[in-house]
Amino acid sequence: MTGAEDSDGDRLGRVFLCRVAEPGDETVGRSVRRFGVREVVRRLREGGEPLPGMSATRWAGLVARAGRAEPERDLATAGATGARFVCPGDAEWPGQLDDLADARPVGLWVRGRAGLRMWALRSVAVVGARACTEYGTHAAATLAAGLAERGWVVVSGGAYGIDGAAHRGALAARGATVAVLACGVDRPYPRGHAALIDRIAEQGLVVGELPPGDHPTPSRFILRNRVIAALTRGTVVVEAACRSGSLATARAAQRLGRFTMGVPGPVTSALSAGVHELLRGEAALVTDAAEVVELVGDMGELAPPRRGPVLPRDLLEPAARAVLAALPGDRAAPADEIALGARTTRDEAIARLYELRALGYVERHGDGWKLTRQSVIPLRDGHRPC
Repeated sequence: MTGAEDSDGDRLGRVFLCRVAEPGDETVGRSVRRFGVREVVRRLREGGEPLPGMSATRWAGLVARAGRAEPERDLATAGATGARFVCPGDAEWPGQLDDLADARPVGLWVRGRAGLRMWALRSVAVVGARACTEYGTHAAATLAAGLAERGWVVVSGGAYGIDGAAHRGALAARGATVAVLACGVDRPYPRGHAALIDRIAEQGLVVGELPPGDHPTPSRFILRNRVIAALTRGTVVVEAACRSGSLATARAAQRLGRFTMGVPGPVTSALSAGVHELLRGEAALVTDAAEVVELVGDMGELAPPRRGPVLPRDLLEPAARAVLAALPGDRAAPADEIALGARTTRDEAIARLYELRALGYVERHGDGWKLTRQSVIPLRDGHRPC
């Protein structure tokens, strides 16, 4: 970046472009890269020759919007609500957003005290369906809380459902969370999450590309998702139907070379069908925060191995286990029959039976041996040793 890129004139120009161009407008982004912010602003204000690659109709629309843009007023409105404008060249600008190339935001509006750049370096996106199930809510909140406890920043879109559960999970763990909105940061959306978004602004960060007062549209939600994907090291989709917008975040993460993960759900649930389709592709299956960190974290941050419970009988020596397995479950048996079933000698079987009696697994019944209740109940519950 040159010194001019950091000047007040370029900053005002970027605020101006936030008001005029839609987020992710690659034609405008390409022109900014080729000609610079000031030249693009000049052309829009004068309404002269269209930018390269732009139709006359679209150019006329941008020029009309440029006539109403008041960047100084937008900055003042943002400042009154505690928001600031962060743009490329600032110390707070997250460098990974540059991976979006010409679709990179011209700037970001940020509410909150923390530094966006530092938080983004160790962040994970947790996204999913708005109309989620109780399972999805629980999975998202637990996952986000686990990430927050491990020092990771949870990024999501502030929407109902999985997004809200992820934010609340991180906040409950007294962790860091970032809400990336598809509207002005001074106008929380959805309305029902106004209190939640205000709390995120106090404990975390609220971020958006659109200037103060702008409202969300369906296309802006989809375009917002590319910022979530680029800002983070990886994206976890908790619940998503086949047409869910959260899959756009996952696809954007894949295009950017970020980790893409999915939390599996019931195969009978339509809300998990999109996640399962991701998992059939290049996405990694994760079930908790430790598995997420193993993928996105530093070398050596491994998830603990999964093992079933260790039962007392699992600690027996192989010879003793063979004798125990040879006892019938419904009656007493003589030592000869037990030795035959265990494929050992009678003397060895008797020695092991006395050992098992001392441990409470078998008892003597006349000339025979029988399993105790302690041995039979685990077998009936299906807890046979592997």
